[in-house]
Amino acid sequence: MRAIIHQPYFLPYPGFFHKLSLGDVFVIMDDAQYDKRFTNRNRIVKQNGWTWITVPINKDDKFLPNIQVRINNELNWKELHWKKISQTYANSKYFHLYRDYFEKVYLKNWDYLFDLDFETVKQVIQWLGIKIEIIRESELKISTSSTQRLVDVCKKIGADTYVSGVGGRQYMDESIFEKNNLKLIYQDYKHPQYPQKWTDEFIPDLSIIDLLANVGPDSMKVISGELVLNSN
Repeated sequence: MRAIIHQPYFLPYPGFFHKLSLGDVFVIMDDAQYDKRFTNRNRIVKQNGWTWITVPINKDDKFLPNIQVRINNELNWKELHWKKISQTYANSKYFHLYRDYFEKVYLKNWDYLFDLDFETVKQVIQWLGIKIEIIRESELKISTSSTQRLVDVCKKIGADTYVSGVGGRQYMDESIFEKNNLKLIYQDYKHPQYPQKWTDEFIPDLSIIDLLANVGPDSMKVISGELVLNSN
């Protein structure tokens, strides 16, 4: 059994879903400390460039576990996001397939960031056809940290293999996996190119929204490398 253990991200880039496609179980780190990099924001395309869509959080919550981080709904973020997304992708080939869902997301009241991240990631997993069990880390009652935490999660769910992103080489102690008879493999992901609107040069690592809007039902084939498309 292959385990993927990851922070919750807000509408992640395609490489996130490529990693999930390599696993059998996805443990989402709802009780790990909030990480500001992509937990509350991601990028979409704009004319000859890109722009952030950011979910504002209560600043007092930035050192709390993900599950406790509240959204700052005093700011008009939902209307701003939806305006950017709907205007940017209105004429994209496949955006109509996803428009109703995203519009409902931005009409709903969200109090906690994790709930928004978890809901939207689960929906994209379904759209992409990824078959993977999802477990919230808080259900496992793991109290260790760093590499030992990853190992303990794997042991708790009965996984014999941990799939890491390439960045894991920089901070993990690989020997702990070996001592616990766990196989460690690294994701080998090369970002595919595909037709994009608004830009003359292809922009990688945008939110999955960009790929869905431009490629639609074939998005997973592009992520996996099964389907190769030309960029602009």
